[in-house]
Amino acid sequence: MPNKHSAERPKGVLSEANMQSEVLKPLIIGDLEMRIPIIQGGMGVMVSTASLASAVANCGGAGTIASVGLGYGTPENEINFVKASREGLQREIRQSKELTQGVVGVNIMVAVTNYEDLARTTVREKADFIISGAGLPLRLPEFAEDASIKLIPIVSSARALNIIVKAWKKRYNRLPDAIIVEGPLAGGHLGFKFEELESHKENILENIVIDVLKVIKEYEGLDVNIPVIAAGGIFDGKDVAKFLRLGVKGVQIATRFVATFECSVADAFKELYLAAGEEDVVIIKSPVGMPGRVIRTKFIDRIMHGERMPVKCNYRCLKTCDFKIAPYCIAEALFKAISGDLDNAVVFAGSNVTKVKKIISVKELMDSIVRETIDELKEAGLES
Repeated sequence: MPNKHSAERPKGVLSEANMQSEVLKPLIIGDLEMRIPIIQGGMGVMVSTASLASAVANCGGAGTIASVGLGYGTPENEINFVKASREGLQREIRQSKELTQGVVGVNIMVAVTNYEDLARTTVREKADFIISGAGLPLRLPEFAEDASIKLIPIVSSARALNIIVKAWKKRYNRLPDAIIVEGPLAGGHLGFKFEELESHKENILENIVIDVLKVIKEYEGLDVNIPVIAAGGIFDGKDVAKFLRLGVKGVQIATRFVATFECSVADAFKELYLAAGEEDVVIIKSPVGMPGRVIRTKFIDRIMHGERMPVKCNYRCLKTCDFKIAPYCIAEALFKAISGDLDNAVVFAGSNVTKVKKIISVKELMDSIVRETIDELKEAGLES
């Protein structure tokens, strides 16, 4: 069956991967085909925008625009947060379409108060997929209606997957087009309890992936194909190959894409990634109500010592945040990060940020990961 983007796939990039296509299989989600089975993870506020997402798509992977906070910094945002966010998302999706013919989608957090508006906007703008986590996206199919857009929930357990699948099947007679399984080593807000993240248990993601694959097999017996994608702490080709051998069809990588020329954050943000040591990567309790993995800054030190920053909120962007008692505004702190005001910022990062040592192009990064993955798969004598 022809794939939507197969005829439009970029030429002249990752030729080694083309030659080794019998080893590294494409990621196919419905009628979408990603020649390289890598999805760039959504990172907000304004970390993964059109410039980064389109660069990944042009290399044969899938780019992701983070929808949260795209109106911040505009006068409209103080007057009408929902309208400003909608227009910001429209702008990024449209820009990505000008920059690439590859696959680009949008990440939408369930926790945001304008979730429905962002989802419907993404559908209207004809993005290729919606990835949704930070809560259970139980109503997502309702906002996509009969559109061809692919719907991809993020889960951190087989139990969460079962809840989503049963709800979607009963309410909308629809199944997810793919599943992202995110483990505890990811950056940003995490779907685990604080104590689970501090326990440092080994192979948590691998075990969750195995459990999810078992659940998916039950549904795939109904003549459907739901690819599983592993995420959270995946850094290089060795990691990619390991999860492909477990049975996933692709991986999601976020942290490494920050240290690329195409990521639009300030240089100081990227330099913080390069300088981070293991002692600098900590877990905080976010006003969102979820734990988050961040890099230590002066701001983080202050909030970890119990300091409170006055919050004046003209809008309620997060369902779970009570600004009257919140110790600080997470959205404002994330927005300050992208401009390089790190002393007053929250900077999210995955646990493997300490391995990032150089700022390179997206193409160089993708080439490197692909070569490592192919070498690992060939050495093991296995095909993905």
